[in-house]
Amino acid sequence: MEMLLGGKWVGKDETIPVTNPFNEEIIDQVPRSDLQDVDHAMASAVRGAEQMAKLSAQERYQILQRAAEGITAQAEELAQTMTQEVGKTIREARGEVSRTIQTFTFAAEEAKRIYGESVPMDAAPGGENKLGFTIRVPVGVVVAITPFNFPVNLAAHKVAPALAAGNSVVLKPATDTPLADVMLGRIILEAGLPNEALNLITGYGGEIGDALVADDRGRMISFTGSLEVGKRLMAHAGLKKATLELGSNSAVIVMEDADLERAADRITAGAFALAGQVCISVQRVYVHREVFEDVVREVASRTEKLRVGNPLEDSTQVGPMISISAAERAESWIQEALDRGGERVCGGQREGSLLWPTVLQNVPGDCRVCCEEAFAPLVVINAVDDLDHAITLVNDSQYGLQGGIFTKDLAAALEAAKRIQVGGVMINEVPTFRVDHMPYGGVKGSGLGREGLKYAVEEMTEIRLVCFQT
Repeated sequence: MEMLLGGKWVGKDETIPVTNPFNEEIIDQVPRSDLQDVDHAMASAVRGAEQMAKLSAQERYQILQRAAEGITAQAEELAQTMTQEVGKTIREARGEVSRTIQTFTFAAEEAKRIYGESVPMDAAPGGENKLGFTIRVPVGVVVAITPFNFPVNLAAHKVAPALAAGNSVVLKPATDTPLADVMLGRIILEAGLPNEALNLITGYGGEIGDALVADDRGRMISFTGSLEVGKRLMAHAGLKKATLELGSNSAVIVMEDADLERAADRITAGAFALAGQVCISVQRVYVHREVFEDVVREVASRTEKLRVGNPLEDSTQVGPMISISAAERAESWIQEALDRGGERVCGGQREGSLLWPTVLQNVPGDCRVCCEEAFAPLVVINAVDDLDHAITLVNDSQYGLQGGIFTKDLAAALEAAKRIQVGGVMINEVPTFRVDHMPYGGVKGSGLGREGLKYAVEEMTEIRLVCFQT
């Protein structure tokens, strides 16, 4: 695999191996970029921004629509590549490709919906005989840094709205999972994008990440990753716009009047999709004491039936974590919870990078499986006395991405919606729910700004006032 710099696909003598997390086999190699490559990418992106600024909304729409068609044509190859480099099941990978097609399709439509508004200048003294209105203009160069867990669709959530808004992009894929993004870059370029509107640079984040975000030629950063890395990047970013989608330890409340069958189904799905390596994975569940034992039993029953194994097999429901070290870290967190008095209901065994889906109960709130982001196939279920108790525990977190509540009581649902400190509250649904055009983002340590195509375009444009003396 090569990287895209200055409109050309280039390789380097020094490379980084990309490894299959299931069997640790090397799949491919990508170039190991350096600071000179960063400078090359940013200089090219400046020229690309000038090229993009000349395109009409219709032309941007057509490019993005052709990109969606190109992704459709290579859907299975993209899915197979993701399964091998990420370890997600082939069914999950195919689902991600389908969502990516939707993301580009939504972005194409948004390219035609970038509006300004009129400003009543004569509402103020001195504003008589003046006509005012705003237009939205592209920020220029967007630096996009993506994580390993959804390499194609999360890249799409940065690249597609940036191009829809008329920007150029420098894309830095996750070091562990760059291959599908390189394929995506080729598809976008073949869709008719100006040659330098997309630069795709591969390498270690520790070597080039700070330089990418600190470069003043970049006018916006769009980053998805951990809270710690997000803080470090912002410390280097300087004066520029930023959208940060960071960590979470998402919680869901189950009240005594809830549909327990549905709640158990959705909690199991939300906790163990992609081996729990999802920012909005269900990690904490707070259940009213009246139905606590019922919910634990129902979730455990469903969890024990999940098939763990080779992600390329259609029957597999839970694949490996991204690495053996990640699985070992999660295993140590589970053991800490048990040592502190928590109870294992099911799961917990590990073979290499495979960690069996784990249900824990009665875990102290200051254990890492509760108060930090596990990013692993585990869920903690604890009992609560009432709604107020549950909301207090949900909010006792440095994070605030999404939350959920299962209840038939409209007043309780609205109370949760008003008081839970997150970017999105799901009623009778788990926080893992997301469709690609909705506003998505968090508060507190979960980040800044919003994704979702309409909302991302707003983030990636500037308001410019135009005033006429009539």
